Amino acid sequence: MDAIQNTALVNYCIALGDDSLTLGHRLSEWCSKGPFLEEDLALSNVALDFIGRARMFYAHAAELEGRGRSEDDIAYLRDCREYRNFLINELPNGDFGFTMARQLMVDVYDTGFFTGLMQSAEPQLAAIAAKAVKESRYHLRRSEEWIKRLGDGTGESHARVQNAFNQLWGYAAEMFEMTADEQLLLEAGIAVDRAGLQSDWDAKMHAVLEESTLDIPAADWTIGGGREGRHSEHLGYLLAELQFLQRAYPGQEW
Repeated sequence: MDAIQNTALVNYCIALGDDSLTLGHRLSEWCSKGPFLEEDLALSNVALDFIGRARMFYAHAAELEGRGRSEDDIAYLRDCREYRNFLINELPNGDFGFTMARQLMVDVYDTGFFTGLMQSAEPQLAAIAAKAVKESRYHLRRSEEWIKRLGDGTGESHARVQNAFNQLWGYAAEMFEMTADEQLLLEAGIAVDRAGLQSDWDAKMHAVLEESTLDIPAADWTIGGGREGRHSEHLGYLLAELQFLQRAYPGQEW
């Protein structure tokens, strides 16, 4: 692997780690706030799945770049503009319906993405994907059941989750926009063609929303930029909380 391809692979791993870390942190904010005890525990466990996934991607990136950084350095010692996560993952949780609507959108995407990544020519990425896809299928079962329950539930639950999808729908577009690094890695058989995932994502989302008696939101707006380091104001607040201890007490370890 030449230096250009190796740098692209490091960036790819970090971006995937950023996706997992930001959403894992958001889900962890539900700890002690779930609608009932079992769901409180379930959301906390899903958060741990995402954070564990982030650790694997960051550790692999650190090994590939060979600069002496650790997974903690990558997670805690970068500023907002250096993060490459999708914007949807950094949004505040909102109410339970908003969180589950976002989760369904991400879970449908993740299931397709990690299924593809298992075929990667890069052995460590394929191994991470093999673990992640099992988690994602479980996450998808949960979020799909909740959306059907909320969408076809009371008038208030229906209205709340419909409003959530209306607010979130335009964030989906960037999940299917390839970067230059990804195009390079795709040609080498390493990356997933994210653009090729969109038709299956659309079909699955439409099927679940229709079964949930929800309307398909109008595709009349999109927003992106996360993979280029352009973020909402929400990421700064998220990182201020997530990174505080490491920045206040550098080098501390569990």
